Amino acid sequence: MTTAGRLPPGEVRAMFDRIAPRYDLLNRVMTVGLDGRWREWAAAEADLAAGDAALDCCTGTGDLALALARRVGPRGRVVGLDFAGAMLERARAKAAARGVRGIEWRQGDALALPFADGEFDAATVGFGVRNLDDLDAGLREMRRVVRPGGRVVVLEITTPERLRHLVGPWFDRAVPVLGRVLGRDGDAYSYLPASVRRFPAPPELAARMAAAGLAGVRWRLFVGGLVALHHGRVPA
Repeated sequence: MTTAGRLPPGEVRAMFDRIAPRYDLLNRVMTVGLDGRWREWAAAEADLAAGDAALDCCTGTGDLALALARRVGPRGRVVGLDFAGAMLERARAKAAARGVRGIEWRQGDALALPFADGEFDAATVGFGVRNLDDLDAGLREMRRVVRPGGRVVVLEITTPERLRHLVGPWFDRAVPVLGRVLGRDGDAYSYLPASVRRFPAPPELAARMAAAGLAGVRWRLFVGGLVALHHGRVPA
């Protein structure tokens, strides 16, 4: 692991490929089953209508993309993009098991999105933006592919200062143990607390979203400030 808990992009991709079979189980355990509800709220903040087009970056096993698909309906378009092929395999299987066939699953780089300017009505990212090698470039790319008036939504873990003495032991000790026992990969779940620690606090993330060209950036906090949901609009 490099400084500040950061890994080279290739190692991050390999790590997510490795943990893909147990990713959903660990998410449910670590969030006490609340992560699905947070993704539904993120999909709601995308402010989509039936027939709209949405992009979910760092889609992982596809839960947020599936939530977006329910919002745009069968006439809409949803693309779930991730750089980890094993994660996308899980997403495809999950969508097929639920009878959802309209989502496009694409392997690609969130720092160089393979889409035209203004191609989507909204772009989202859930619990993945902190893994980007260049956060600001990723935010600019999400803004670029969203039409004027459309929304960019970021759902991410954060660490409130007033709860740091409680959250620190959970992330630093309990999460790696869960990773070893349930996920059979302690190294991957040691990366998680390091990635959370270096991620900007909600006001700084809002400022960086504004610097990326988004207007009216707002955020909401959940679970005492452990999870932040940001959204901003592409200026008309």
